[in-house]
Amino acid sequence: MMNFSEIPVFYSFRNLFVRGITTSLTAFGLALVVFVFTTVLMLDEGLKQTLVSTGEFDNVVVTRRGAVSEIQSTISREQSSIISQLSEVANIPFPQVSKELVVLVNLPKKKTLKQSNVVVRGLNKIGVNLRRQVKIIRGRNFKEGSNEIVIGSAIVKRFSNMQLGQSIKFGSRQWKIVGYFDSGRSGFDSEIWTDIEMLMQSFRRDSFSTVVLRLVDSTKFNSIEKTIDLDIRLPLQAKRERIFFSDQSKALSAFIKTLGLTLTVIFSIGAIIGATITMQSAVANRVSEIGTLRALGFKRRAILFAFLLESIFLSIIGGLAGLFFAVFMMNLEFSTTNFTSFSELAFRFSLSPSILFYGLSFSVIMGIFGGMVPAIRASNIKIIDALRAN
Repeated sequence: MMNFSEIPVFYSFRNLFVRGITTSLTAFGLALVVFVFTTVLMLDEGLKQTLVSTGEFDNVVVTRRGAVSEIQSTISREQSSIISQLSEVANIPFPQVSKELVVLVNLPKKKTLKQSNVVVRGLNKIGVNLRRQVKIIRGRNFKEGSNEIVIGSAIVKRFSNMQLGQSIKFGSRQWKIVGYFDSGRSGFDSEIWTDIEMLMQSFRRDSFSTVVLRLVDSTKFNSIEKTIDLDIRLPLQAKRERIFFSDQSKALSAFIKTLGLTLTVIFSIGAIIGATITMQSAVANRVSEIGTLRALGFKRRAILFAFLLESIFLSIIGGLAGLFFAVFMMNLEFSTTNFTSFSELAFRFSLSPSILFYGLSFSVIMGIFGGMVPAIRASNIKIIDALRAN
């Protein structure tokens, strides 16, 4: 007596191509679902990578207690001076502290000229040096005490009138563009930087948004966090810069996942139904063949396994096709509103081995669900009924 393992795997694979058109249409439906599912994960991964890479591990961002973004935070000059004198702050050759102001301005985008929010960050030379991933790629850096600005690479690509030497207006004055910078696809690429004192004058501010500092030793974070928390003069909170910006992605990430996975579920239901119909048709057209296999001694579980494997092969073909087209999304840049700062944030789709695994696994799961009922039906066909159908 033969057992289920004796049905060649090639038997299941070969039968896919007997129904070329039906197989192709079903595989296309599965590919579409996998493409949507994978691009949602790529979008979320790209967002997280952009914001996680915004900042240095040794840097600490100090904001007002309870503030979830720099826009919502205010720190007085007196409080910033106290922070500068803390023993945990690196002091080579002077305190590595950047007192910064973050404001939003409306600027026209390219092509549509639609106004969109852009972050303008006022900082000093120390603040620039604290962000070691930021490099001037054209022109030069701004001079302190001047109305000069440098533009992030994502802003240069997506907004109009950003040529070197040109001036743009915000905060009741003209600002001259003297350089472009790149931060390795971090969130800083979606910002404009200028001198802190000039920005404060322009927007009539007498307090800072944040204080960014470099720790004398990365292990001193818990110490400075406790010091700030216990000082009644400092109703502030401290976070590592990388964690601070990583937290910014949570709200937008949740929105992307919810929207994307909702679409994926809707599409996957259709794909599973399509796979079920395809496999039901395969069973109906091969009743006599099933009877012959049973007459030769193959057990019910062998028949079930063969048809289920056929559905899995179909899902793998569709899954690989969906992943193939998803790979091309890596070359695309996407921009949306950061829900925390309400400013435009540009980032790229990012593909990782884990996303490839999830995409293909999801396709196989759809194949199993779509093929299970037809496979059970095929295994339950009686030998006499099957042979009569011949």
